[in-house]
This record gives sequence, C-alpha cells and structure tokens, in this order.
Amino acid sequence: MVGAAVPLSMDRMLSTEGRSAALVRILKRTLLLYVLGLFYYGGLSTPLGDIRLLGVLQRIALCYGITSLLYLHLRPRNLVITAAGILLGYWALLRWVPVPGFGPGDFAEGHNLTNWFDSQFLPLRKYDGTHDPEGILSTLPAIASCLGGVLACLWLRDEKLTAARRSAGLVGAGLLLVALGWLWGMEFPVIKKLWSSSFVLVAGGWSCVLLGCFHYLIDVRQWKSWALPLIWVGCNPLAIYLISNILDFNALAARFVGGDISHFLDGLWPGFGGLALALVGSLICFGICGFLHQRKIFLRL
Repeated sequence: MVGAAVPLSMDRMLSTEGRSAALVRILKRTLLLYVLGLFYYGGLSTPLGDIRLLGVLQRIALCYGITSLLYLHLRPRNLVITAAGILLGYWALLRWVPVPGFGPGDFAEGHNLTNWFDSQFLPLRKYDGTHDPEGILSTLPAIASCLGGVLACLWLRDEKLTAARRSAGLVGAGLLLVALGWLWGMEFPVIKKLWSSSFVLVAGGWSCVLLGCFHYLIDVRQWKSWALPLIWVGCNPLAIYLISNILDFNALAARFVGGDISHFLDGLWPGFGGLALALVGSLICFGICGFLHQRKIFLRL
C-alpha cells in the first residue's frame, strides 16, 4: 500500500510543484518516518546501546524513499526490471555467497548471509539478538515489494482498460505471483523474516488478489457502505500504529472478554477465547480511528 500511494502523491506534486519539490518532499517524509520509527522503539528512553536502528517504520521509510526516487527516474518497464533484478540478486547472494562457519545456501536462522550481515554491520540493538528481521540486506527485497505496489497502482489507473478488467487483471496477476512464489519456494523457501524473494511473490500476489477484489466490490459494483471502518483506518494508519505502542489493545480487550469468559469460550471451541480478544481489540482500534475521522483529525507527514 505504501508503493501504491507513491504514483498518486508524486504525480500530483510533479504537476503542481515540479521535480525539485518532489525530491524535497521525499527526503523530508523519509527522514520523518525514520525518526518516528526510532521513537516507536523507545527513542532516548533507553540506553544508547538499546536503540533499534531498523524496525518496521524505519523499513517503510527506506522503502518509500528509494521507491519514490526510482519512480521519479524510471519508466514502468524499467521498474519491473529493477524489481526482478533485486529479487534475483538477493536470491543469488544468499544462494552462492558463503557464510563463515556455514557456507553458502543455508537459509536457516542464524546461518544465512542476511543474518550474518546484520551481526557484522548493524550496530546497536537487534530484535533477534544477533540479527534483525527488518535488517540491512532484507530491506532490498522489501523495496521490490514496494515497487509491486507502484505497478499495481499504475495498472489501476490505466484508463484504456475497463474498471472490471483492471480488477480481473489484479486478481489474475496475483494468483500467478502466488503460484510462482511457491514454486520458487522449493529452491528459496518462503520466509518472512528473511523477506525471501519467494515470500515477496507470495505476499505480493495475495495483496494483488485482495486489492483486485476490493476494487471490484467498491469501485466497480459501488458497494461502499460496508467499507467505512476500513476507510477510518486507511485515513489514519500512522496514528493508530503509534497509538498501539502506547495503548495495549489486547490488555484493554481482556477487560471485556478476558479471564473466565476467555476460558469459557475456549471450552466451547479451542482458540475461540483468543479470537474474541483479537476481535474486541480490533473493534477498539476501529473505534479510535472512527473517532479521529469524525473530528477530521489526521496524522500526515
């Protein structure tokens, strides 16, 4: 979704303010997102050695910044080539570059090149001790994920196609990517923590399928009212993400369906208590976003 938003914001800015303003906006937004990531993981409340330099928001910042720069300078065909080159190059690195003590082609945690690279070159705190799931090398295929969003957006904006064909094209492309991803996974396993190239295809494929289905239901069939809570969250994704760092939705949900109620629900069906906690936590999240939306409070960078 970060990648899908890039053409929408960049094209508008290029037409009104020009390339220089777009470049400044990209750099400012990237820096602000990165700093917010540092804040999310504790900021200066922790000792210097416990600061996490790379995390979810920092990865989004880097992927957004690099993807936006690529979008400004490359045509769609070259964006496809760049994404494919990143995925193939990342696979080649992990397949053929030897890791001290383990050799090449070992994808197990702690044995692979991505984890070793973090242990050697990523300073300060790492989420998994010696390495980080949002580490240095794995940011490369994450950029390819973001480029996939750009390409999906360009397809949706192609006015030469009917709206229904755009929906069908996304669903078809998504299913193809999922199949290719699992096929590639026989050689390069689908591992989220590595952000493996096969994982990019599988995750991106399902994202395309869902985007195509939502586009068909909401934009083609005009069934919009049911999606209002999703609009609330979509208008304030950064705000609710930061709020979740301060307000524990699971702990709050447990005050309504925790304790004996959760155990009773688990007795009816194993895992049903946990599902109830998750659903109530999600409803609280939607409620906060609806409150902000009603009062036109939006956190934007």
